[in-house]
Amino acid sequence: MSEFDTTLPSIRQVQTLISDKQEVELKLVTDDLLVGRILWQDHDCICLVDQYEQKTLIWRRGLVYLKLKS
Repeated sequence: MSEFDTTLPSIRQVQTLISDKQEVELKLVTDDLLVGRILWQDHDCICLVDQYEQKTLIWRRGLVYLKLKS
């Protein structure tokens, strides 16, 4: 298992989204589209909270893309 590398651009970008409490869209390999704010990330997962304060734990390997909600 590799260490969580906070120098990687993708990790830094997600950290910025967390800090700024930006709303994002997450597309999953199941073709689901989730919308919310990212609470935290780790080596394997991202925790997303939706408009109803429902938390969802998403495994990184299940992501197709992550983008700012427009």
